[in-house]
Amino acid sequence: MLDDTVGAMSPGIVLANKSWLIVVVTAITVAACATSSHHVIGETRTPVSADEVRVYLEPIAGPFDTIALVDASSRHSWCMTAAGKADVVISRLKAEAARLGANGILLEEISSAGSGQVGAGLAPDISRDHASVGVGLTAAGLMSSRYGRGVAIYVAPDAAGGSDPASHAEP
Repeated sequence: MLDDTVGAMSPGIVLANKSWLIVVVTAITVAACATSSHHVIGETRTPVSADEVRVYLEPIAGPFDTIALVDASSRHSWCMTAAGKADVVISRLKAEAARLGANGILLEEISSAGSGQVGAGLAPDISRDHASVGVGLTAAGLMSSRYGRGVAIYVAPDAAGGSDPASHAEP
């Protein structure tokens, strides 16, 4: 809507444009911070608790339904050790699978990717009356992340044919 003056927008239109800009920037920011994702390749089910999702280190003998490929990282976690970061990855994989209704994950891999960088700098400052040298050193080894990938599956409680599918799983 235009005011009586040609080319001037009403305050409502300007406010609406700013609101859309805020929504778009927020959506891009949230997407950039994602620490887990999935690609559905089967049928999703009713979401379950992440505590119900079992991690299988090797394929199970009984039948199961494949739901999705799931990925997760330890980015944005406060863990400093490789084991702690792997725990974060597994926790995020389980949460992602649970949202899709899976009660199991066939773990494919957990890998490391880091930015183990070291930088140094030297800045001499010599003037007529005095001299000084600034030295800087930085290490970004703590910025490394772990990444995990697996297949979210649904294992029917009686599908293992008498054997417990959890015998090959980690809780």
